[in-house]
Amino acid sequence: MNRNEFIDRIDSETGYWDVLVIGGGATGLGAAVESASRGYKTILLEQSDFAKSTSSRSTKLVHGGVRYLQQGNISLVLEALHERGLLRQNAPHLVHNQSFVVPTYDWWDGPFYGVGMKVYDLLAGKLGLGPSEILSKEETLEKIPNIEPKGLRGGVIYYDGQFDDSRLAINLAQTLYDEGGIPINYIKVKELLKSSGFINGVIAEDKETGIEYKINARVVINATGIFTDNILKMDDKNAREIIALSQGVHLVLDKKFLPGDSAIMVPQTDDGRVLFAVPWHNKVIVGTTDTPITQKTLEPRALEEEIEFILHHASKYMVNDPSRKDVLSVFAGIRPLVKPAEDKSTAEISRDHFLVISPTGLVTITGGKWTTYRKMAEDTINQAALVAGLEDKPSISKNLRIHGWLKNVDVKNHMYVYGSDGVAINKICEENLDLSQQIHKDLPYIKAEVIWHVRNEMARTLDDVLSRRTRALLLNAKASIEMAEEVAKLMAAELDKDEKWQVDQVQIYKNLARGYLLDD
Repeated sequence: MNRNEFIDRIDSETGYWDVLVIGGGATGLGAAVESASRGYKTILLEQSDFAKSTSSRSTKLVHGGVRYLQQGNISLVLEALHERGLLRQNAPHLVHNQSFVVPTYDWWDGPFYGVGMKVYDLLAGKLGLGPSEILSKEETLEKIPNIEPKGLRGGVIYYDGQFDDSRLAINLAQTLYDEGGIPINYIKVKELLKSSGFINGVIAEDKETGIEYKINARVVINATGIFTDNILKMDDKNAREIIALSQGVHLVLDKKFLPGDSAIMVPQTDDGRVLFAVPWHNKVIVGTTDTPITQKTLEPRALEEEIEFILHHASKYMVNDPSRKDVLSVFAGIRPLVKPAEDKSTAEISRDHFLVISPTGLVTITGGKWTTYRKMAEDTINQAALVAGLEDKPSISKNLRIHGWLKNVDVKNHMYVYGSDGVAINKICEENLDLSQQIHKDLPYIKAEVIWHVRNEMARTLDDVLSRRTRALLLNAKASIEMAEEVAKLMAAELDKDEKWQVDQVQIYKNLARGYLLDD
């Protein structure tokens, strides 16, 4: 993928795109891939980087939603379990089976999780990842050596999926390109174009050059997540706001806090949420909170009470209690939940997706979650094709291999996330042995990866590389700051940038990354 070529394509295009998608997160990328794979002429515009917001800040799970089962939302669980299986099939290099243990204590409703997980297995059917089992106290301690033994009666083991969210987003952008579509980052929609009261395109500004482009399309899709209401009001200034914002925070710890291969799922916290401790890239992610907020931002920050909430609950269930000094990184994401008819806490709002068509023909898709992104996309393009009067074409995404597809990968080698692209990165190393060097002793990334990110994955800033192409910022914020200058130097050579650009990028990144560190 080459951004300059894509911008040139916009400039030279005189006709209409069939489908224009606003938003480069999970929902927008999914919709654009769905559209392009059906043969529709498709373009996607993202104001920042792909998955910059919510879609790179998840709990890294591809799951049916155990707590929705307890709430009785069987249809949502059934759909999510089906989609989980398809995603495991279509992106096996990124989506893996993950065992979860629910420890049962004297004060918990253990029987539900024994019976409930069997229902979970049954609903998954042939796309299931493994049968759940009841564990004795001794078996539970063997699976999770760091679990609090006091009051422990046993546990339940079940299986869900785990993935790397921003890597999947990049692979979806590449899949969109492979299918003939165009994804462009750092281009912001400023205005919706209308003819006879119907939307027929947008005015968008290239944030790198300030140049504005008029882009015509037969249908425009609003897939902007937390910014959904902004586009709705761009269409109609009196439009009702439909998004309720909820912040989720995660702490990243050293692997010693969760020895073994199993994750922990704690079914009851003070705010009614499930708490997870999940192994990920040889670290442990603990979260998440559900805090109603009002401010939309691309860089949300964890609130002090959220940090203390997670540390408190982690300490309740871990023998080796984590403290602030053990936190390698803290990251926050904002969920775009659809407002209910009556007031509810955000922990109680359904995560079902929401699709609406405005009188002007604007198609808006929001809500949902990573696991069901493909089904959301299919529903969206079905409606968008009707709005645009496009030829009816069937969806093929259930069996569409996502870019990088590789059946057997070695998850102990950090390069596994590139799937089939790993061969090309190794070739870069062969051509220049210096590029096979590790950039920082505490993180596995090598110089050749940075070159690949710029040449083939449209990385434009240090943040793009250190936050989303690699996961350095999330895995070890301090180490990511220390490697910033070297990465900026490598990027500058590829992007033909001067020393001032390098200095500016490093300073911008350091200011951003400090927000992921905790004071002792």
